[in-house]
Amino acid sequence: MRYASYALSDGVPTWGVEVDGRLHDLGPTGAGLAADLHDAVRRGIVGTVDPASIVGDGTPEAEVEFLPCIVDPGKILCIGVNYRTHQAETGRADVAAPTVFTRFADSQLGHGRPAIFPATSEQFDYEGELALVIGRGGWRIPKDEALEHVAGYAPYNDFSVRDWQRATSQWIPGKNFPGTGAFGPYLVPAADIEDVTALRLQTRVNGEVRQDALLSDLVFDIPELIAHVSGFTPLSPGDVIVTGTPGGVGLFMTPSGLLSDGDVVEVEVTGMPVLRNTVAREVIDPSR
Repeated sequence: MRYASYALSDGVPTWGVEVDGRLHDLGPTGAGLAADLHDAVRRGIVGTVDPASIVGDGTPEAEVEFLPCIVDPGKILCIGVNYRTHQAETGRADVAAPTVFTRFADSQLGHGRPAIFPATSEQFDYEGELALVIGRGGWRIPKDEALEHVAGYAPYNDFSVRDWQRATSQWIPGKNFPGTGAFGPYLVPAADIEDVTALRLQTRVNGEVRQDALLSDLVFDIPELIAHVSGFTPLSPGDVIVTGTPGGVGLFMTPSGLLSDGDVVEVEVTGMPVLRNTVAREVIDPSR
């Protein structure tokens, strides 16, 4: 089963489970199982809902506004240059440990929402990735126990404002503009994925395949990432780790493959619904 954070036509946020293209409200306005999807992860509800217990018609996907799977994670920890193909195109040398940077919760957006190309930038790029959500917290988690701490997985697009990112050696400014961290549409329980290394990640721009890689191509695999990250910060339920992007980003294409207003970017991971966002160029009101 697949779980989503979303808002109904009245704008009230909730969360629920998808059955046959319809969302069934499990939040306070529905079955009342948990306050939101973050709370459901904390309570261990994700992956345990019995389909036979779902009643009512639900709401068609087309009639909801998708929110980021986890709207308010305590931590979003992103991993840089974590596929060999991306390492090659950037010209970066091997490193002994994962490269970690942070993304702020209020920079995120949901499936179907516009990805905002900032007015103060000329270089907007995509980075299709797989994100994982921590289900059971921990501090200094052993690698061989790491997957037991994962609640679920979802596609992520770490849209990057390259000129701000590359202005200094610190990437954080280019990774935290509003409306640039796309997350969703659904969180797929970890128990539903037999072998995460067998998943294929693909990113398309206007239908053209730009990135295509297996999760087995990660430089540092998911257990290594969890063990490393939890070695310097305790992880809590609902925390998000974004595992890295393959080669094929727009910045390093010839000619340039950077994004423009109106481009449609899709991120697809095996067995998961497509994450789709359309680029919208920000317009600054001169009167403000």
